[in-house]
Amino acid sequence: MTSQAPAIHGVIPVMLTPFLETRQIDYPGLERLIEWYISNGSSALFAVCQSSEMMFLSLDERVALGRFVVEKTAGRIPVVVSGHISDNLDAQLEELQAMSRVGADALILVTNHLDSDNQGTGTFKQTLDAILAALPQDLRLGLYECPAPYRRLLSDEELSYCANSGRFIMLKDVSCDLDTVKRRLKLTEGTPLKILNANAAIAWDAMQAGVPGFNGVFTNFHPDLYNWLWRKGENHPQLAEELATFLVLSAVSEALGYPALAKLYHQRIGTFDSIRCRVIDYDIRERFWALDAVLDKIVAGTEQFRARIASL
Repeated sequence: MTSQAPAIHGVIPVMLTPFLETRQIDYPGLERLIEWYISNGSSALFAVCQSSEMMFLSLDERVALGRFVVEKTAGRIPVVVSGHISDNLDAQLEELQAMSRVGADALILVTNHLDSDNQGTGTFKQTLDAILAALPQDLRLGLYECPAPYRRLLSDEELSYCANSGRFIMLKDVSCDLDTVKRRLKLTEGTPLKILNANAAIAWDAMQAGVPGFNGVFTNFHPDLYNWLWRKGENHPQLAEELATFLVLSAVSEALGYPALAKLYHQRIGTFDSIRCRVIDYDIRERFWALDAVLDKIVAGTEQFRARIASL
């Protein structure tokens, strides 16, 4: 990771981790998933994140997962990694230093671990400064307002502090609030830090406001549709509005057993065989009735919009 690495923007899937029925990582399935992301218009990949079930992976597994994604992506698009799950500072330094060596283009810090008891900006800065001092100066960094174990949004002061340090290149924003996103765009203007919205409900509005892409969970279903919306939506406003509505309504189904729901989709299309998760220990079909019918509609709508875009 160096300051010369490529910019991180566009449609950036939060990667799934396929597992075998034995609960081990399915690396052949993961390789096929990487190829699917790339062939469907992804601009970069976010590996070892919450969607990757990083809280349920050992440090050795997180390192191996990150290194595998970097190796198989082979420089075709940038890769960023997190794997930052600890509250104890010594444990954070151990895992971040380990993840910094997998060869990714940026290392992503989780904001709630920088202030695990939600004490405020003083604690946030103290923890952050200790981490920055321990990591290589040329290591490009990002921030992730991961909602687990609790969602800690950055204050304007904290965001400005990070942006003006010159060390940070991205924030995965989970404010889910367009006014906050717009304010953050202004706060980071002229700095290396880019705001990447992760909320489908405001994705199109945020793109129109200047957010350079999208970083939400439904990039695991149709990253190409988000990519078209970001790159060409303004040239086709009516279709863009219709597509944005479909994307919002599809993303509501995240509550129906994600990430197993996304794995069910990839099982259907042959990316990998199992929908096994470590984070979910129940049968999603039993808990969420008519789940396959919901997925049928998402798939049908996705194909309809792909056909309409292809006919332009």
